[in-house]
Amino acid sequence: MVNPVCTLKIHVCNIASMNDANKHLSFKPSVDLWPPMAEKEFTLALREFVEKRVTPQGNDIDEHDVYPVELARELAVNGFSSITMPTEYGGGGREFSYAVALFEEVSVGSAALGVSLLTIFQAQTIIRLFGTESLKQRYLPQFAKGMLSSYALTEAGHGSDIRTLDTKATQDGDEWVLRGEKHFITSGSAAEFFVILAETPVGVSAFAVPRDVPNLNVYEGHNSATFGLRNGPHMNLLLQDVRVPLDHLIGTEGKGVRQAVTTLDYSRTLAAAISVGIARAAFDAAYAHVAQRVAFDQKVLDFQGIQWYLAEALADIDASRLQVFHAARALDTHDDIDRYGSEAKLRAAQVATRTASMAVQVCGAYGTMVNSPFGRYLRDAKTYEIAGGSSEILKNTIGKYLIRGAKAVAKP
Repeated sequence: MVNPVCTLKIHVCNIASMNDANKHLSFKPSVDLWPPMAEKEFTLALREFVEKRVTPQGNDIDEHDVYPVELARELAVNGFSSITMPTEYGGGGREFSYAVALFEEVSVGSAALGVSLLTIFQAQTIIRLFGTESLKQRYLPQFAKGMLSSYALTEAGHGSDIRTLDTKATQDGDEWVLRGEKHFITSGSAAEFFVILAETPVGVSAFAVPRDVPNLNVYEGHNSATFGLRNGPHMNLLLQDVRVPLDHLIGTEGKGVRQAVTTLDYSRTLAAAISVGIARAAFDAAYAHVAQRVAFDQKVLDFQGIQWYLAEALADIDASRLQVFHAARALDTHDDIDRYGSEAKLRAAQVATRTASMAVQVCGAYGTMVNSPFGRYLRDAKTYEIAGGSSEILKNTIGKYLIRGAKAVAKP
């Protein structure tokens, strides 16, 4: 396992010049504004890496809608992409607070990079939790070496409803044969490995599928681009008799929905951290602007109305950060992760959208300019109220938790 704190200090030179959109940030909020909530040395080294390597590329990643391959691999080889994975598979073996810190800090610089890391985390998590030992030994160490992956659940006719699928899998001797098509797959443009849900005669099941297997065609469909969280076009996967070994069935045949949902319960906490990162980026940029901008013979920040906007946003972000890190502790203790992960993502996504909208407002005309970063923050924030579990799906999950509690109380 590479020590991420030490190696980060090696990779902070040879940085491209800052984008024009970020040059106004000569004013930098104090580090005390966002005190580390995971290990301080780890978080501050990561924050420095993001400032030097990620933030300068954030606008370009968004503008050109490209998967940030170089940054994703750099984070992997420095030990971050597998920070919570067991050490016997090359991971860091750390608590989930480290993963939350990673996703929050990275997403301050680029939420698109955060989403790219999230699909890697999802793939390694479902294998770690449910895969056979042979599958774990074969693939988990590759994540620590920089393997890029995607979580391919969605189909054109089903969306969030994965209880039945058009993609089918049948057993043929010592192989599984997959046929069907997946649509709108995040990170699909660069993924080297997919977790694919397909329906067997027993029920929906999960499969590990390398990109380079024969008869797997990854292509860009008509509705591939989104206006936010732009980490490359969402791809379609056409499976025409794709064959994988029997041990590439992840977990139990017919239990794929439960396994996928459990994985999403884990990843929603990290998705919430991405939203917190977006909110922080919008807040910092707006704070920097109003602290320097002069209007009517005084700094814009000196107007009480502007202070109130920022005060409410700061209170929102602080509360959301606490909630997300609490959800991370729940992942470590396996304590109601569906509840806490859903609550954290629901609130953090709303906070990010409110904060990004506020940032546009207090920055006036500058906030609306295409060459300012505020449009990206607002688009990313709103997109994450839908992607990765919409607000409505999250409320349903929390509602099911409440129903379980009511039934438990009602039992004699």
